[in-house]
Amino acid sequence: MNTKKLVAEALGTAWLVFGGCGSAVLAAAFPELGIGFHGVALAFGLTVVTMAYAIGPISGCHLNPAVTVGLAVAGRHSKTEVVPYIVAQVVGGIVGAGVLYMIASGKADFSMGGFASNGYGEHSPGGYSLLAGFLTEFVATAFFLFVILGSTDKLAPTGFAPLSIGLCLTLIHLITIPVTNTSVNPARSMGPAIFVGGWAIQQLWLFWIAPLLGAMAGSVIYKFIYTDSERTITKERREQSRRVVPQDRVGQGI
Repeated sequence: MNTKKLVAEALGTAWLVFGGCGSAVLAAAFPELGIGFHGVALAFGLTVVTMAYAIGPISGCHLNPAVTVGLAVAGRHSKTEVVPYIVAQVVGGIVGAGVLYMIASGKADFSMGGFASNGYGEHSPGGYSLLAGFLTEFVATAFFLFVILGSTDKLAPTGFAPLSIGLCLTLIHLITIPVTNTSVNPARSMGPAIFVGGWAIQQLWLFWIAPLLGAMAGSVIYKFIYTDSERTITKERREQSRRVVPQDRVGQGI
């Protein structure tokens, strides 16, 4: 196992939690200049975009246990690396939340509050039920994995995947912050929950199970759509090549 991959995943996940949750804790409601949940949504997207370019070549920039599992299901990541990646991501998420806590608690009137934790029922920002929370996290993560896999497929334009993935995560937050405060990432949920304790730990199970199941579903859908598409597109490209360069002229110069 390449240790550098694990360090990169831990570092990237710490950045995601610090940047995304930090925008919610420190900047969302700042007097007069608060960024609101629109700004929080964008912050989460930007953490992924920036780290995708920074550590993508090293670890693939998963930053998320659900992404790691989804990629493994799709055959795009080694199954032997799944557990080490998840451990590194969880550690990174806790470290990111820890740094955020030390900064936030430096304010004179600091109050822990929800500390950007995810929740349902009375702990949902909009008071949404457990079922609504489960469906939200499942569906959002399924689409997230589909976008990740499609954007990084060999048929997709090269170089644009980080932007597509980051924008997808931004969109997901714009939709789901009122429901669960948006997880789609067990490591992101774990970090703040460790510091909040109590209800945040008790409800944490949902933000592991729903994203993991959603990720697997998204990967299965991707494999169903893209497997045949790759064959068809490859065949069409070969046929076009034959029409442009007749086979009896190949290698002879024109």
